Amino acid sequence: MIEAAASRLAGHVRETPLLSAPGLDRIAGRRVLVKAECLQHTGSFKARGGWAAVSARGAGARGVIALSSGNHAQGVARAAAAFGLPAVIVMPTDAPGPKIDGTRALGAELVLYDRATEDREALAAGIAAARGLTLIRPFDDPQVIAGQGTVGLELAAQAAAAGVTDADVLIPCGGGGLTAGVALALEARAPGLRVRPVEPEGFDDTARSLAAGRIVANDARAGSLCDAILTPSPGRITFPVMARLCGPGLVVTEGEALRAMAAAFTQLRIVLEPGGAVALAAALFRAEAVTGDAVIVIGSGGNVAAETFRMALGQDGEAR
Repeated sequence: MIEAAASRLAGHVRETPLLSAPGLDRIAGRRVLVKAECLQHTGSFKARGGWAAVSARGAGARGVIALSSGNHAQGVARAAAAFGLPAVIVMPTDAPGPKIDGTRALGAELVLYDRATEDREALAAGIAAARGLTLIRPFDDPQVIAGQGTVGLELAAQAAAAGVTDADVLIPCGGGGLTAGVALALEARAPGLRVRPVEPEGFDDTARSLAAGRIVANDARAGSLCDAILTPSPGRITFPVMARLCGPGLVVTEGEALRAMAAAFTQLRIVLEPGGAVALAAALFRAEAVTGDAVIVIGSGGNVAAETFRMALGQDGEAR
């Protein structure tokens, strides 16, 4: 499915670069390679899963509906517009302004909800049934997972070209669509690369689920700058894949994510959002938990509000 998704995505998504900088290597104490999915269409890897899912279901569909804090929203909206389909996006009211504005600019209809008090699944299901729309889930959807897995196909080839065949691959993890998809791709193409999910402190449901051997949920539903990866629990499709293929999860603080954003900008001149920077934060500030002479990081998205980015640039990206 990942290879089939790659064929459908050809010409519609970018092959994002694998970047490096001596300054990052110095902070981490090892070679750091960053796959910059923040340079993808719509500013995140979600353009891949959105296109993969819509292109697989477009024929005969009356329209699509998606649940998202903004990155999946834009990926689905972009693909739906290309296929001439109406798109409804259920988004939390606390989503960053650029994500709301970007989704609207792509022609989608937005339905806003309170992340802390409302059930987005029930809301989306009701709208889908009433309007005959096809629901595209943000991570627990086989075609979405396959689309995100195309990151792994690119990464396998790029890492080999860089001479890296044995390393941890750190991935920002919400529900696990990207993590599971990349893990499946690397299992086939680069088995020496081990995926490690990374989450913000207080929202480490995947790390705790992997440690427990079963799905566990977060108590909180909101309250972190890392909005892109705040999910109640891992997906029922994604978790078994992660349990089979991934190493232990890593957890970083919100402050460390902001410092990683500063380091990404000063060292690589790329813009990461807090949720998209947690993997780099783990590489830089949790070095003792990472194995190998090199570490690979996915910078998953760069859709950040200006005030949050200014806050990040005020941080010190150096290790303490």
